[in-house]
Amino acid sequence: MLTLKDLKPGTNAKVLRIHGNGALKRRIMDMGMIRNTEFSVRKAAPLGDPVEIHVRGYELTIRKNEGQLIEVETINA
Repeated sequence: MLTLKDLKPGTNAKVLRIHGNGALKRRIMDMGMIRNTEFSVRKAAPLGDPVEIHVRGYELTIRKNEGQLIEVETINA
């Protein structure tokens, strides 16, 4: 299973599934990360946490613990 946390800067991907439940899952979905949403990984902090992505026309910063809940597949852009 490939997750957002595993992606490197410059990678394009799409959301397959959000794992987890409750408030954290709802928060991730409220940020626009729902199934079939395409995004690109812009950059990562020096120690790899957090990761900045471009999704739905804006920049979003996701922590690794949130990113590991987002199952993705890479796409060619």
